[in-house]
Amino acid sequence: MSIQIDDTDRRLLRHLLAEPALATADLAQRAGVTQATCWRRLERLAEQGVIRARQAVVDWRALGYEVEVSLRFTLDKTNPRAFDEFLAAARDVPEVIGIETFLGRVDVRLNVIARDMGHYQQIYRERILSLPHISDIEALMLVATIKDSAELPL
Repeated sequence: MSIQIDDTDRRLLRHLLAEPALATADLAQRAGVTQATCWRRLERLAEQGVIRARQAVVDWRALGYEVEVSLRFTLDKTNPRAFDEFLAAARDVPEVIGIETFLGRVDVRLNVIARDMGHYQQIYRERILSLPHISDIEALMLVATIKDSAELPL
């Protein structure tokens, strides 16, 4: 189901994506609408599921995490609970900041952060290798992030 939005909604969303912490009054002014209109439209967009949350984005690098690794897993699918058990265990690893599932050769991707390579090796040996139902692992070390944006072509 596709939700229909108009130019005013697009303006609100563009400004909200650019500065999520904007107060409603400031957002309304930038979008060229009244504060009441802004509030009503934001409520409607939230009710429709277009806006899921306004959240803080924490830069983990600023907190001393220097390493990010993307681990791609193929799971042993002979066990019917392999996916559920793997995902439940992966959620319990604090350094896992992203979990994605796929159709194809790769079943699951985990994004893991660490303070340095020594810390990563510790996480890998103690927490990652103990995850259940692993058939194969491929590691990709992040070198640079070229684009990381939540912006949409509105």
